[in-house]
Amino acid sequence: MSVVLILLQLFLLRRNFKLEHVLQLPFSFLFGYFIDLNMMLLNAVNPQFYPIQIMSLLAGCVVLGFGVYLEVLADVAMLPGESFVRAVSATFKKDFGATKVTFDVSVTAIAVVLSLVLAHRLVGVREGTVIAALLVGFLARLFGRLLAPVKEKLFGASAPAAETAVPEHVQVITIARQYGSGGHDIGEHLAQKLGYAFYDKEMIEATAGCTGYTPEFVRQQEESMTNSLLFDLLNHVYAYSSDNEAPKDAIFEAQANLIREYAAKGNCVIVGRCADYVLKDHPNCLRVFLHAPLPFRIRRIMRTEHLSEQEARAKIEQTDRRRSVNYRYYTRQIWGQVDNYQISVDTSMGETYVENLIVDALKEEAKNKLLTSA
Repeated sequence: MSVVLILLQLFLLRRNFKLEHVLQLPFSFLFGYFIDLNMMLLNAVNPQFYPIQIMSLLAGCVVLGFGVYLEVLADVAMLPGESFVRAVSATFKKDFGATKVTFDVSVTAIAVVLSLVLAHRLVGVREGTVIAALLVGFLARLFGRLLAPVKEKLFGASAPAAETAVPEHVQVITIARQYGSGGHDIGEHLAQKLGYAFYDKEMIEATAGCTGYTPEFVRQQEESMTNSLLFDLLNHVYAYSSDNEAPKDAIFEAQANLIREYAAKGNCVIVGRCADYVLKDHPNCLRVFLHAPLPFRIRRIMRTEHLSEQEARAKIEQTDRRRSVNYRYYTRQIWGQVDNYQISVDTSMGETYVENLIVDALKEEAKNKLLTSA
């Protein structure tokens, strides 16, 4: 079966069939022999009690999930199943995730049909098949997130080209904000006052151009995550390929690259999108967090978006929760924690006061740098 999948890749990719794809052949045989070896070693393990069977299955999923993580981390060669999916998605310009799901469902359906035809009963395809299909990729993604610091220590962090050449005179202000605190308006007024470029909603169009997604899709996906574990579960199929990202991951990476480009281009104010984390190593970045009491934000959203008090409260709570989960997922830090920012200020004290405070902090930081360098 592996040989058939490799030949199909050769037919699909033609000139794009690379030497690394040939490595699938010896790896497939080694993989098969290791499966046989492990079956021999674990021959005595044959649980009959259903809860023990489930526990054994879950233990196997953890081991296999870690193996998938290592396979993708090595980025040398993939097993024929995943490599065939990659070839199909690349040839027909289809999403890797949808193609992977279609392939897995098709293979499972074929196994069911063959089992019923040849054995007249289900053999090897039961609820464990579904559990493993969902859990292995999910665990691989989870290992990827949890072990990201280890990967950086072993292989070093890959620094984008835009980040390596930042002019010393360029100043950047990043603004993280609670929903309804007025972060967009303050950032825009601040940029006008300083003569800086301003980036917020404009980044949606730029991201759409980089990723190929529609601006509306980017708007829905950015800075919004309901639950990190649910997100990993729904996007578990992307764990099988180092070349294909979940749409939301691709949007985050595209925006991170744009933020670095903007920061290298010239003085600017950037609102949201984890910019404070993306530019954590920027030499002249002032990181600001804007917040305000909930009643103040409710009144502001009621006025600006023409919502009732109940609707405004619900939208604020939902948006802040999604921004917090999104920030924690991609930065492994806590959204709004004072250690991540140089300034954290209550905007209910007045927009003019907040803007002047940020300008004074910017001047003070520049003065301190001059004294340090002298």
